[in-house]
Amino acid sequence: MTSVENTVTNEKIENRIDTVMGALKAEGRKALVPYLPIGYPEASESVSLLHAIVDGGADMIELGVPFSDPQADGPVIQQATEIALKKGMNLNKVLDIATEFRKTNQKTPLVMMTYANPIEAMGWDKYLDRAINAGIDAVLLVDVPPEETFEIKQPFNKAGIYLINFVAPTTKPARVSLIAEQAQGFVYYVALKGVTGAATLNHDAVNGHVKEVKETLKTPMLVGFGINDGASAKAVSQEADGVIVGSALVKVISNAVESNDFSTLSEKVKTFVNSLRVALDGDN
Repeated sequence: MTSVENTVTNEKIENRIDTVMGALKAEGRKALVPYLPIGYPEASESVSLLHAIVDGGADMIELGVPFSDPQADGPVIQQATEIALKKGMNLNKVLDIATEFRKTNQKTPLVMMTYANPIEAMGWDKYLDRAINAGIDAVLLVDVPPEETFEIKQPFNKAGIYLINFVAPTTKPARVSLIAEQAQGFVYYVALKGVTGAATLNHDAVNGHVKEVKETLKTPMLVGFGINDGASAKAVSQEADGVIVGSALVKVISNAVESNDFSTLSEKVKTFVNSLRVALDGDN
C-alpha cells in the first residue's frame, strides 16, 4: 500500500483506493465503481444518491464535476451535466457535497472526474486543500495527458491524492510503458473508441487487450465505457480488476426524473447498483 504525505497535517496517509483494491484482490472479487454526475437531478439529492450507491454494493465512486465543454461524455451524461450546470453546480459545490458525504462515510474511495480549467480557476493550492478536507482520493483530469502531469503530480502526491491515467484500445505500447511508470491507484481502460454509453462492446477484444496491457502495469486496471448492465459488466471484467459504470446509472436516474418519481430515486439507484454487484460476484 502506498503512503503519501498530507501537506496540511504532515501525516502519512494510506490511500483508500489501495486499501479497497487490496481487499478485493485478496477476496478474488472485482471492483464496482459507479459514476455519478454531481448535482443531477438536484444538488439536494446528491448525498443520498452517493449513499445509495454504496448501499448497493459499490466499492468506490467516481464523482462527475459538470463542465461546459466535456470530452468523451455521451448524450446521456452530457444532458445530465448540462442540467446540473444550469442549476448552479460547480467544482466548489461538488467539493461541498463530498465533504457532506464524508461526515458519515470515511471508507469509500472518491475519485473526482474533472478538467484543468475549473481547478485553474479555483487555484491549484486551494483546490488541493479543499480536496483533502473533502476526502478526495484520486482525480481524473480528462484533458491533461500523462506527458503534462509531471508538474502537478508532486503536489497531488503530497496531498495524498492520486492522478488516474487512461489507456485506450489505440494506446501505443510506448505510451502504455510511460503510463505504467507513473500510474497510481488504478488505470482507467477506455473500452470503446468514442463516447460513454456508445455502441456494443466486443468483450473478447476488450479482455484480450486488457490482459496484454496488464503485463506492463503494476497497478490494477478498471474498464469503463459501454457497460450497460450486470451481464456486460461480468463479461468485460474477466481480465480487468473491475468496472466503471456511468451512462447506464444515469439512465436509471433520468427515467425516474421523467416519471417525476423522486420518492424512490435512491432505492432505484441502489437496486441497479446491486444488480451489477450480484453479476460481478456471480460464480466467484
